Formats: sequence, C-alpha cells, structure tokens
Amino acid sequence: MRLCIATPLYPPESGGPATYARTLELGLPERDISVSLVKFSEVKHLPSVMRHISYFFKVLKTGKKADVILALDPASVGVPTAFAAWFLNKPLVVKIVGDFAWEQGVQRFGVTQNLDTFVRTKNVPLFVAAMRAAQCFVAHSARTIIVPSEYLKRIVTTWGIPVEKIHVVYNALSIDEEIPSRKLAPHTIVSVARLVPWKGMKGLIDAMSIVRTSVPDATLTIIGDGPERKELEGYAPPGVVQFTGSLPHAETLSYMQAADMFVLNSEYEGLSHVLIEALLLGKPIVASDAGGNPELVIDGKNGIIVPTKNTQALAEAIIRVLIDASFAKQLSEGTTTVQERFTLDAMLAGTADILTRV
Repeated sequence: MRLCIATPLYPPESGGPATYARTLELGLPERDISVSLVKFSEVKHLPSVMRHISYFFKVLKTGKKADVILALDPASVGVPTAFAAWFLNKPLVVKIVGDFAWEQGVQRFGVTQNLDTFVRTKNVPLFVAAMRAAQCFVAHSARTIIVPSEYLKRIVTTWGIPVEKIHVVYNALSIDEEIPSRKLAPHTIVSVARLVPWKGMKGLIDAMSIVRTSVPDATLTIIGDGPERKELEGYAPPGVVQFTGSLPHAETLSYMQAADMFVLNSEYEGLSHVLIEALLLGKPIVASDAGGNPELVIDGKNGIIVPTKNTQALAEAIIRVLIDASFAKQLSEGTTTVQERFTLDAMLAGTADILTRV
C-alpha cells in the first residue's frame, strides 16, 4: 500500500504533528505501507493564499502515486489536501487533534468559552465561523477520521460527523534519545506547554503562592514559548517561576526527569504528548480534568486529577506530592501500568489497520 501524508510540521520543527509524521514515516513501512511526505514547511515562505494553492499542487503531484492520502490536520494542510484527494478520486483520511476554529478564536478573536461550550454555540465571529466551516468541510470529505482520544471523538461528532466514521488511536511516544543529566533544586515543579491562554499557566502561577505557604522553597520551571510569554513573565513573582523558552527535546526531557513532579494545568487537551512523556519518565503527575487528560492520568494511581480552573485544588494536589514522599513514589510506580496502553507498536498497528481498511 502507498500512503501520501500531508503534514503541517516536520522535524526539526517542534510539535505533535512533527513527531507523529516522523513516527509514521519510520514505522509504517515495517507494516507494508510505503510513505511519501508533503511538508507544509516547503510553502510557508509564500503569501498566505499562494502557499495553500502551491501546497494543493504538491499534494496533487505526490498523491497521484498513492492509494490513500492522510492529512494530519483539518485546516492548514487539510483544506488543500481535501481538494487534491477529491480531484484525484483518492480516499482521504484525516487526523484531528483539536478544534482549530476554537483555538484561533481564543487566540485572536475574543472567544472566551471553553471548547465544550463553543461547539454548541452557533453565533461566533465571522472569521471563526469560516474556519469552523473549513474544518467541517475537510472532516465531511474524509472517508475516515483518526482522533487520539475518546474526548475528541465526542467533539468531532458535534461537527455532524457520524460516530462510526471516527476511530480512536491513542498517541504513542518512545524515548529513545539520550537524556542529558541535570540537577534541579529540591521541590522543583516542571510544566511544558505552548504559552497560550488555554494551557492554564496563570492559574498554575497563582497556585504557587498557595504551595509556598506549605513548601517555602518550591519553584516552578515553565518550558515553552508562545504569545502569552511576556505577559506571564511580568505576572510571575520573582524567584518563584523560571521561564526557559523553547528547548531542544532532549533538554526538555532532562528538566522533566530531574524535577520532583510534572504539572499540566490546561483547560483543553486532545491527548497530550508531553503528558505521555511524563508517564514514560515515571514522574508523579498533577493534571486538570480537561479533555483527554483523564484518559492518561488515573487519579490516585499514577497522578492526581484536579478540576479545571480550580487553583486551590491544584495547589493542594501539588503540596501533597511534594511533602508525601511515599505517595509520590506510589504515583511514580503506577505509571508503568498505563505505559502499556500507549506503546509505539499499538499506535502503528492501529493506524495501519485503519489505513488498509479504507
């Protein structure tokens, strides 16, 4: 079988789609699926409309020799890829890891609802409505849709997509690279995320004030960059929070491994790659109950799940992990049972099965 993958990101670019594209490129040929990639980075230098037209022709050229075309998002690569697949009369499969219209609405157009409310709201800003229409067009054009969590499956059904068309294949990661050794001060908490509103970094910084009343030397290291970074740096109390910016992957893992615990306070997640990495590293985890997080973190077994936007509950969970060494060890040991659900073999096998049945 021959597969054409349209990907918005590819290493050395960072992000989930980049990691996923490379994983499929390396892993699917072992399952008798040859892979050709069409990278959006090759057209990014062009003006916005021209880049999508150019990308359409690139997918058209590569897709001619493919049996199936797989788009790794329903927006930037999804729209031109959907048209190319239609033109070529080739089956289209789409990987959907979030709601692009909602994300852009929150970042750029004043949308304040959470995702669960947004998908039920008809009156949205015009440009957001256009993005919503675009991603729905791509989803309806697809023969099959792959999502990384049951939560996202429920979200995509609200777009009017039949449930039998949507298949859950959990993301998987393996940590094969060498992780540099690193020493951090005692009671260091690490969080890794793109610095956008729904990642809940302000709430985590607020929680640190409560945490330090019980653990005075507790500090927070935030790894990642994004539009909120400058505002967050001004908001964080000096000496309590360190911002590293974006780091190479191995260096990020070294911080996570050396920390006492990992925290993800997001208000929305499809299925978090970095949360899987924290599990693979055996770190005690505190995570919000947003999106797919509860599918990864089993409360009291390998981490603590706290209500979204509940600063007090977040702080209390962090304090418990920091001051109760036996409980922290119990959570760390609990990560091994969950790791089996998110193996690379399971993800590749599930994906290959879907692609070969299209």
